[in-house]
Amino acid sequence: MAVAESMVASEKGSSNGSSGPVLAAKGLRKVYGHVQALRGVDLELFPGEVHALVGDNGAGKSTLLRILAGATEPDGGELSLHGQPVRLDSPLRARELGIETVYQDLALANDRSCSANVYIGRELRRAGPLGRLGFLDRRRMNETTRQRFAELSIPITQVERPVRLLSGGQRQGVAIARAAIWAKHVLLLDEPTAALGVRQRHAVAELIERLRELRLSVVLISHDIPEVLKLADRVTVLRLGQRVATRDCEEVDTSWVIHAMVEEPLDE
Repeated sequence: MAVAESMVASEKGSSNGSSGPVLAAKGLRKVYGHVQALRGVDLELFPGEVHALVGDNGAGKSTLLRILAGATEPDGGELSLHGQPVRLDSPLRARELGIETVYQDLALANDRSCSANVYIGRELRRAGPLGRLGFLDRRRMNETTRQRFAELSIPITQVERPVRLLSGGQRQGVAIARAAIWAKHVLLLDEPTAALGVRQRHAVAELIERLRELRLSVVLISHDIPEVLKLADRVTVLRLGQRVATRDCEEVDTSWVIHAMVEEPLDE
């Protein structure tokens, strides 16, 4: 099914016009055997907000992200999108609702071009009989990808290049840009700067700032606390499957976050 090309950056974060949360989770629970991965976790994500999730290993960050991405169904709790109850029972359903995810492995096809990766699973076909025979409109996909990369300040103009020829930072940029191009409401980022050098991390940070300017809501998982406090608007600390606290990043420092991760829950 062809995807309408009207999904432009100016639409992001503005389709609802409400000051309420774009995405809200209430009382999420998840159990794996005898392990309670999530114990009644609440989360609210607002338009244009970068919201970081931090916590030690086993805190429940990845489980929460997978639930928001539709990859895992919760055992209890509620999810709502723009105030309307939703069931995210598959990644496809999450994408249909405008929620995109970038995992650590990036899920890029290394031997395919940047534009082919952007349109993977959403390829545009040529008009007329050739399209009905399955011929792709590569020229239009290349032109649109180049335009969208420019809107997101991705410094890649040769979108026909195979992804395997790109640097680590450029590959990360392609993966995030692909998700941002198709996300209508929420973008989930799992350790987007892990294993990157200083310059590459700076490029990803600039891209996240660009997403904020475009009013796209971002959930960010990272173990780099100082980086989190620079990139995010708010931070939620998870510990042993529970939400310990949520704070504006301007109000806390690294030592506060680390204390919240490893010590007794803080008074909200």
